[in-house]
Amino acid sequence: MTDLPTIPSPGRAQDGDPLRDAFGRVRAEVGKAVVGQEGAVSGMIVGLLAQGHVLLEGVPGVAKTLLVRSLAAAMSLDTKRIQFTPDLMPGDVTGSLVYDASTGTFPFREGPVFTNVLLADEVNRTPPKTQSALLEAMEERQVSVDGTARPLPDPFFVAATMNPIEFEGTYTLPEAQLDRFLVKLTLDLPPREVEWQVLRRHADGFVPRDVRSAGIVPVVGVDEVRAAQQAVRAVGARDDVLAYVVDLARATRQAPSVRVGVSPRGSTALLAAAKAWAWLTGYDAITPDHVQAMLLPVWRHRLRIAADAELEGVGADGVLQQVLEQVRVPI
Repeated sequence: MTDLPTIPSPGRAQDGDPLRDAFGRVRAEVGKAVVGQEGAVSGMIVGLLAQGHVLLEGVPGVAKTLLVRSLAAAMSLDTKRIQFTPDLMPGDVTGSLVYDASTGTFPFREGPVFTNVLLADEVNRTPPKTQSALLEAMEERQVSVDGTARPLPDPFFVAATMNPIEFEGTYTLPEAQLDRFLVKLTLDLPPREVEWQVLRRHADGFVPRDVRSAGIVPVVGVDEVRAAQQAVRAVGARDDVLAYVVDLARATRQAPSVRVGVSPRGSTALLAAAKAWAWLTGYDAITPDHVQAMLLPVWRHRLRIAADAELEGVGADGVLQQVLEQVRVPI
């Protein structure tokens, strides 16, 4: 399932903006390595520009890791990967003090979290103590070791993956930790034609471990990412559109099949994502269309469905679709 459409042609408000056009080229570069996941690529870019983090859910082999590595390559950003396992310790993520026999001191050795794009593979396979170390870094943009706070690079973006079908040996992410992710994207198995294209590329010599072999070239860098993030923050929002977001959030809390609805932090997350999507599509203010486009990926992991409704097959996406149909759209 692709959660967002491909970034369309520029809208009327910022037609010809070279910075925004550069991020449109990022999607094209990622497409050289990743086939059929254009919506997920758009969602990743939205997460980065809104200064949030992304949770990728899908069975093994649907290009979650390749997607993250390709995006980092197209943006010329430093990237590192952590394979989360039950024996991973917090220091393996954040770094730790290491004794230096030559000086008799304990200098700090940075962990893999000190990067621009961090791929947290199978984040639910590590114990809560290690998960919390990563989530502190996500929220505070720093790590605390031995009482000293150390800032992380700017930009800092986490893309975490989860396997939705294999739960043995996993540690479920608590609701408060899931709420730290701006967007949750689901990657389903591809249709026949897309899978054929994947095989064709491999038959022609594509090596997934080397994204450069696909011809990906950097089209933006750190300075462009920071400038785009600043431009996204400047995107406006009318009062009636803000009221629309509030009404949508309140509707989730009143839905009979929902145990816990969207919190005010979820509303601010939807606003941030809608502003990023509006900027990418060429608008200087968000519209209800931008809010609707981002609703599912931003809120699907923030709802808690009642147990009896889950037994009847009710899911978060279905509830959110009903909310969209019921809440009046401002004109």
